[in-house]
Amino acid sequence: MNETALTEVAPIEVGEELWLVDGSVVDFYGFPYSTRSVIVRLPGGGLWVWSPVPLTPALRAFVDELGPVRHLVSPNKLHHLYLDEWHQAWPDAALWGPASTQRKRSDLTFTGTLDDTPPSVWADTLDQIWLREALFLDEVVFFHRPSRTVILADFSEAFSDDFLRRHWKPWQRWIARLWGITERPGKAPLEVRLSTLRRRRARERVRRILAWQPEKVIMAHGVWRAENGTAFLRQVFSWLDV
Repeated sequence: MNETALTEVAPIEVGEELWLVDGSVVDFYGFPYSTRSVIVRLPGGGLWVWSPVPLTPALRAFVDELGPVRHLVSPNKLHHLYLDEWHQAWPDAALWGPASTQRKRSDLTFTGTLDDTPPSVWADTLDQIWLREALFLDEVVFFHRPSRTVILADFSEAFSDDFLRRHWKPWQRWIARLWGITERPGKAPLEVRLSTLRRRRARERVRRILAWQPEKVIMAHGVWRAENGTAFLRQVFSWLDV
């Protein structure tokens, strides 16, 4: 991935002890992708950082005001680019990721492997479910209980028309519509859906996500939802007949 310039946007507090941070646009196989991180302040003041974005001086100052970074989290093997940058800034932070991320980033030392069971250090605040039924991409989905927020990386991509017009070529915008990764419906990319062969098990896991009854949904790429999160996720995962 190659990074392109983007005007820095101030972090947004979207829930109780939860902030989102929009980062730069990166080039993913020729397609410009927006980036986004989520920061959660855990009881005790330590910070849990999901999918870190580029660490600018302004962002570092903001994070230092919030508290010490304790956990750096990669939800899937595509969201690892800035783990090392953040870990160098906060060397005492624990690194977490599913086995697929750890295989890809063998240069890093991870504290633990993410699966369906939340580590005890955040189990009282965050729940998680490991979607691993697609052949080419698995992902750990998180739920922040205090704000009733589901946090997704690539199982929902919802690029706005404005973003696509500014960053994607006309033929790429046609592909975005074909893949279903526009703001509506905001589904997982087509190749992920087509390669999900164990659909019964995937359906069961998504129903567990819906049982959280989230109010908000934050995705790494595209327009996040501040309300009606459960209804939105039913739309996102309609391809599984949930």
